[in-house]
Amino acid sequence: MPSAPLRVAVIDIGSNSTRLLVADVKEGLVTPIERRSTVTRLGRGVDLSGRLAAEAIEAACAAIDPYVATLQELGAERVDAIATSAVRDAANGSAFVAELRERFALSARVLDGEEEARLTYLGATSEHSPEVPTLVVDIGGGSTELIVGVGHEIEWHTSLQAGVVRHTERHLVSDPPTPVELEALAADLSGLIDAAAVEAPGAAAGIAVAGTPTSLAAIELELEPYDPKRVHGHVLELPQIQRMLSTLAAAPLAKRVEITGLHPERAPTIVAGVVTLVEAMRAFDLDRIIVSEHDILYGTAIALSDSS
Repeated sequence: MPSAPLRVAVIDIGSNSTRLLVADVKEGLVTPIERRSTVTRLGRGVDLSGRLAAEAIEAACAAIDPYVATLQELGAERVDAIATSAVRDAANGSAFVAELRERFALSARVLDGEEEARLTYLGATSEHSPEVPTLVVDIGGGSTELIVGVGHEIEWHTSLQAGVVRHTERHLVSDPPTPVELEALAADLSGLIDAAAVEAPGAAAGIAVAGTPTSLAAIELELEPYDPKRVHGHVLELPQIQRMLSTLAAAPLAKRVEITGLHPERAPTIVAGVVTLVEAMRAFDLDRIIVSEHDILYGTAIALSDSS
């Protein structure tokens, strides 16, 4: 008799957004039941202070509270909570994890860069296993994962201290950012990526996950409201990405939030994200990249279903 799918829930506590996936998983295939995302900017100020801010912790907890209720209502049989760059880097990250345990009975795992890369690649390639060396780009709030793999095997990966919250705070202080600020941002990011990519194998194709590429797809498709089915699999060409970057960078925040397809809460950090994507594509000589909705949430859900 065929086995029934396993219902799992994953809470991803990132540096920019806190997300929930409740899904049925069977033989590595993920069927989403509920997916939510809240921009909490948990990583705000961590690059400068080395600590999670009290208001950022409260914003994350305010997002997690209804998530926990939802996964219980939907009957999740297994639950995993993962935390990434901001919690990994912050001096009070362990205190935050302890607070999640106290408030929500949630045992969050702080992923290192290697595990984050593994789960991201697992999610991004869960639908189609790459037949050629493929770069997976995951641009987060505090870190960016670059992974090159073929089939189910990762050949190379790196976790860079480069993220949309971190690098917006570092470089983009004007509204809109000045040409000098944008040049400094691009130089910082290209330096980080190029230095890491020296040891990387070549890539013949690319997949981009997380809020930056999905936002660009939604902008290009002029989606209102957001439609994950249309975003997933959308191909972004480098010249179009650069044109969208010019538009986004030239607009003051008050105008940027009005751009069709861009969630207003992503508007403050989208420019840093797009510059990161452009520099990653340049470093690997890619002129196009496929947008995927299947990211670390999917990879963690698959790993959770495989665990004994």
